[in-house]
Amino acid sequence: MKLNPKFLTHVTKGEHYMISTSDTKFKGIVKNNETAAFIVECLKADTTESAIVDKLLAEYKGADRPTVERDVANIIGKLRSIGAIEE
Repeated sequence: MKLNPKFLTHVTKGEHYMISTSDTKFKGIVKNNETAAFIVECLKADTTESAIVDKLLAEYKGADRPTVERDVANIIGKLRSIGAIEE
């Protein structure tokens, strides 16, 4: 899976945004927190949920795997619901 190229990412003043372009079912801007922004960055290349979990665990020492897996699944589910992920 990877980020739909019809969604652009932008960082301004430390804030992470995802903007839909034409031909998407979602019309608008998504403001991502740090974790969601990390996941979106991972999705810029073809990847898997498991690989994203592994990268987050490597980045954030002390996080427990079940919590990270749940958070990643939740964010990916939201991204899928707006059409931001290509399978």
